[in-house]
Amino acid sequence: MIATITKDFSFSASHQLHGLAEGHQCGRIHGHNYVVRIEVEGPVDERGFVVDYGDLAPFGQWIDNHLDHRHLNDVLDDNPTAEHLARALLDVLRKTLAPLSLRLIDVSVSVSETPKTWATVMGKW
Repeated sequence: MIATITKDFSFSASHQLHGLAEGHQCGRIHGHNYVVRIEVEGPVDERGFVVDYGDLAPFGQWIDNHLDHRHLNDVLDDNPTAEHLARALLDVLRKTLAPLSLRLIDVSVSVSETPKTWATVMGKW
């Protein structure tokens, strides 16, 4: 059986986007209460898990240690858009899960800056 699991994480941070028209609201330093949603698809193992939710704790700890209450311009190499943040977090998720030797199919990371906006990056495992 193939299944997908989803888990949400949250953090608060500031950023300032570059390359925008003068006066654009996102060109000023501002902050968000971010929600990060990960989805992992793969076969259900003999325990009944795609991934044990407890095995995702290091990913949440990485978010807490590197993103929470930080200025994202100081953390990310790229313009700190939700899209770039989702891509960076997908890389972190892959590194977090790699030692578990899972037989995953797809993974995705979605980032929300506001309750009405989401950016999602998907990748084959």
